[in-house]
Amino acid sequence: MAKEDYGFETLALHAGAAPDLATGARAVPIYQNTSYVFDNADHAASLFNLQEPGFIYSRLTNPTVAVLEERLAALENGIGATATASGHAAQIIALLPLMGPGDHVVASSKLYGGSITQMGHTFKKFDWQVDFVDPTVPENFRKALRPKTKAIFVECLSNPGGVIVDLEPVAAIAHEAGIPLIVDNTMATPYLCRPGAFGADIVTYSTTKFISGQGTALGGAVVDCDSFDFNQPDKFPSLATPAPEYHGLTFTETFGNLAYTLYGHAVGLRDIGPAQQPMNAFLTLQGIETLPLRMDRHIANAQTVAEHLDGHPAIAAVHYAGLKSSPFHALARKYMPKGPGSVFTVSLKGGFEAGRKLVESVELFSHLANIGDAKSLILHPASTTHNQLTEEQRIAAGASPEVIRLSIGLETVDDLIRDLDRALAKAAA
Repeated sequence: MAKEDYGFETLALHAGAAPDLATGARAVPIYQNTSYVFDNADHAASLFNLQEPGFIYSRLTNPTVAVLEERLAALENGIGATATASGHAAQIIALLPLMGPGDHVVASSKLYGGSITQMGHTFKKFDWQVDFVDPTVPENFRKALRPKTKAIFVECLSNPGGVIVDLEPVAAIAHEAGIPLIVDNTMATPYLCRPGAFGADIVTYSTTKFISGQGTALGGAVVDCDSFDFNQPDKFPSLATPAPEYHGLTFTETFGNLAYTLYGHAVGLRDIGPAQQPMNAFLTLQGIETLPLRMDRHIANAQTVAEHLDGHPAIAAVHYAGLKSSPFHALARKYMPKGPGSVFTVSLKGGFEAGRKLVESVELFSHLANIGDAKSLILHPASTTHNQLTEEQRIAAGASPEVIRLSIGLETVDDLIRDLDRALAKAAA
């Protein structure tokens, strides 16, 4: 189907899929297999040499996963996608085609704590260097550029602090430097924001969160927005110079604007191996079918809860871009006119101990380390997701000791408010 001919809700239901030719089944089948029979020796060789498309081994490609990839690319208005085992795997696969030893990334300091740890520590094992900058001032990205900088990385809506990055000027800085802008769109989803429309070149996801929405399936994805020219041999040799493992094939010459996505499969998934499992892809596809409906309810509930908590006697501040008092309210209206997601933080007057008491006193909210479930969730980031960071990094990321993160679900909103009010009363006492 031509993605430009259909609306978002239609794409969420149909993109990448058709009734099964063998059985007529309308739901996407779960191809729970590792490998695929070749027609003959020549067919096998042509697949391994990337001379024709097809399925070889499910670490590289799988029919169920391929539907998920096509659907995500359509929702993001991109050209191709690579599904991965998790959001963290997606970040590695996103950077692998761009990076070599000693290369550099400029990243937002307002990131999920695990991403800061991954980029600040684990990437050093690859000799990938990362500088973190305050994204609320776009010029900070320009100041941090180096000759070997290969990408800028941001979360358009940060976890947990709810900071909204002004994507257009950051994209302009990246493109002036001849590098792509990579945007983690996990918190917003393509329903609320399509970063490619504002200059992003690559979009990453933890599909575990709102994309799936069920708390049942780990996954990640990388989407190429088809806006960046990777055919730069001096800057991106993995894509634009002959690949010895494929007998001198050059990805950009052979595959054109699909080079980045095909490299993600043919090299990234092949050699690093973080393939998404077919069952998880199937579950995620089921979640995508209701994504627009869920996000509308998530946002309506989050707005109501945030407005109720704003000014609550036990709360010092509510950090949610849906509130007019938020410094990011104008950016939310620009980039996410349907609403700035349903994850936000509150600062408690009672500090760390009040936060501990709050997460232990709720009944409807589940105390766990995830966001984007249909059920409402609560967490103290400083002692969990951001615990491995320094105090300075935690504060910069919006995860200081008095902060509690709420992921507002789909329950009856009055029930959520009563649950929080009771728990806050206990925490204050």
